[in-house]
Amino acid sequence: MRKIGLLFCAPLWLLVVKGQDIRNNPASNHGNKFEQLGTILPTANEYRTASGTWGPKYWQQRCDYDIVCELDEQRLQLRGNETVTYFNKSPDVLTYLWLQLDENEHDPNSQSNSYDESRFRDSMAVSDLVTMEPQKRLAGLGDKILSITDALNKPLRYTINQTMMRLELPSPLQPGHQYSFKIAWQYNIPDRITIGGRGGYEKFSADSNALFTMSQWYPRMCVYSDFQGWQNHQFTGRGEFALTFGNFKVRITAPADHVVCATGEGQNYEKVLTAAQLKRWHQAQTATEPMEIVTLEEATAAEKNTSNATKTWIFKADSVRDFAWGSSRKFVWDARALQVAGKKIMCMSFYAKEAYPLYRKFSTKAVAHTIKTYSNFTIPYPYPVAQSIEASNGMEYPMICFNNGRAEKDGSYSEATKNGMVGVIIHEVGHNFFPMIVNSDERQWSWMDEGLNTFVQYLTEELWDNKFPSGRGPAYKIVDYMKMPKNSLEPIMTNSENISNFGSNAYGKPATGLNILRETIMGRELFDYAFKEYARRWAFKHPTPADFFRTMEDASAVDLDWFWRGWFYGIEPCDISLDSVRVFRGVKGTLGYERRDTIKIDKPILNDFDDISKVRNREEGLSFFTDTDPATQDFYWKYARGLVKIDTTSFPVIRKTEKANEAAITEYAGNYYYELTCSNKGGLVMPLIVQFTFKDGTTKTQKIAAEIWRKNELQIKKVFVTDKEAVSILIDPMRETADINEKNNKWPVLEQPSRFQLFKSSGGGRRAIPDVKAPNPMQREIK
Repeated sequence: MRKIGLLFCAPLWLLVVKGQDIRNNPASNHGNKFEQLGTILPTANEYRTASGTWGPKYWQQRCDYDIVCELDEQRLQLRGNETVTYFNKSPDVLTYLWLQLDENEHDPNSQSNSYDESRFRDSMAVSDLVTMEPQKRLAGLGDKILSITDALNKPLRYTINQTMMRLELPSPLQPGHQYSFKIAWQYNIPDRITIGGRGGYEKFSADSNALFTMSQWYPRMCVYSDFQGWQNHQFTGRGEFALTFGNFKVRITAPADHVVCATGEGQNYEKVLTAAQLKRWHQAQTATEPMEIVTLEEATAAEKNTSNATKTWIFKADSVRDFAWGSSRKFVWDARALQVAGKKIMCMSFYAKEAYPLYRKFSTKAVAHTIKTYSNFTIPYPYPVAQSIEASNGMEYPMICFNNGRAEKDGSYSEATKNGMVGVIIHEVGHNFFPMIVNSDERQWSWMDEGLNTFVQYLTEELWDNKFPSGRGPAYKIVDYMKMPKNSLEPIMTNSENISNFGSNAYGKPATGLNILRETIMGRELFDYAFKEYARRWAFKHPTPADFFRTMEDASAVDLDWFWRGWFYGIEPCDISLDSVRVFRGVKGTLGYERRDTIKIDKPILNDFDDISKVRNREEGLSFFTDTDPATQDFYWKYARGLVKIDTTSFPVIRKTEKANEAAITEYAGNYYYELTCSNKGGLVMPLIVQFTFKDGTTKTQKIAAEIWRKNELQIKKVFVTDKEAVSILIDPMRETADINEKNNKWPVLEQPSRFQLFKSSGGGRRAIPDVKAPNPMQREIK
């Protein structure tokens, strides 16, 4: 929501814009963190309701593409023609259209090449020097628009502004109407490994072949929405994209010995596959284990004999927001069928021999596991295909994604390589749900795509292997980021382009926050229902942050405004300190008491200050009703004016409490009462989770909701009752709240050994990192 970006980007404790403060009660220790978000969120309307769902007048645009393209492997060039049909479903009259030219990110004159800092390092390589000269490094790259015409081939006027192109409509496009136009274009394909970027080619020097990953490759429509109009922020390589749903028909001409994979379903496999491959493809339709369509032997043979002929592959995809494809003669292709909600989904992988030992064993199974698990947590996967392509990369598009995971030359691999491969496949395949189906605006809010997806990735990894070493999701994993200096942090609600610690901010922190909501604050049942409802409501639509926040509360009856304020709009960390513990032990005996006191007669109720209004009313000679009506001049009217006398002598009184009966004495006498004083040193309010360890070795954990901090956001006292004597008390024993300082979470305070003491007691010394690569455990196995 660009128009209110400054408001969203400001942390609650310190707004960047001077003179504004979105805290409700900034001078107080309460009344801030638990206030409703109110005007921080956009006002609900007929397009988007206050409940978080789309309203009765919700609309979104549609765009269909018919594309014909050719991959010229010798010239490393892509040429294409496309017919674009744009449907104006908005209530607005449009006089121009905006399209994205993402490949202009590589244009040597693109301003984005100068946005980031550059600096010297102590040791500079030639490759470092090359990056200092983008004009030279990127020479010849970028989109070249050959022509733009209407359906009758009449030229249309257009203007290119770096990665955006404005198309002037010959006449206004009215609501409910559609418009078709044609674009012819070409560009030189960049070396993705040396230049970088989302798509391009990778050269394999060992066999002189290439692997092409063609993404963000065609001119495509920007989103025009109810909440911001045209989303035409420039593409700089960070904020990914906002895209419109539509139907695609794509014809891809490639070298005849290439295998092509793409978004959607192949329409002419009978013409591009051999008879043996086509037979395997049909067998795979019912296979429950991955089987090779193009075998390792076939791929290895193709590497050795380059063909000059071509083949055209045809793909069709409906209700998708984008289209990507890969092409290489190195590809092995395996596939299996998966049933989700009664629908068949072909789970597939494409990979070169360098990745075969890992991908053949794990990739397609990881694809199927991801589709099944995400479907359980969100909505049933609606597309017919899900694919993982090994490309030493990590990027996602509808029904297809590019991942990494190559083995050593001897076929072995490290555990880190395996886990990294499985993790990236789950993550990128998971992006089919966020944002390919639940279609958020990645150019504006990376967390709505990366954060939500990383959270479900964590759930999926947990169900993949109980010992999977997930890097993001568990609360304690985000602590190092949360304890960074405040001038190094920004709120999650920050535009994609302005985030400095991108991985932690856009991926790790939102994923961790959602996991905390699920496990610690809401509970799994309430959270899972609300999260699934969000996915159901906004599948194939354009949600905003407010739609997510509101839906999670609307579907669960849990007030989470305090959490969104702290975790998404703020940068303060959690640091709950256990300051002191007072212990009271019930003792047998009479629990009654007697106290003598004296009572004094109340003095007249008088104003403690004669305010300016009263003074001026008298000075102006105004008439006062009780002064003019004697009937209203009762005892207290006279008492307040000292017109009556009373006896002011004090008199004694005895206050008693009833003695407890023996049953009550027996019930309470054996209890232990612990008064805990805790302070909020970090600023972020979170639940108070307390674990008692008793003399007999048993433990008991109690959780108090975060609302305990409502009346005092700085310090609280809470009494806990146990029937056994505690020997220690620990705050957040399971490290659920991302507390950045666990040293102040204990009672009694235990002295921690220093690093030197730990180091010394281990009996070892820090070894220097060897210059040579250590063998992986598979290579050292004794057989």
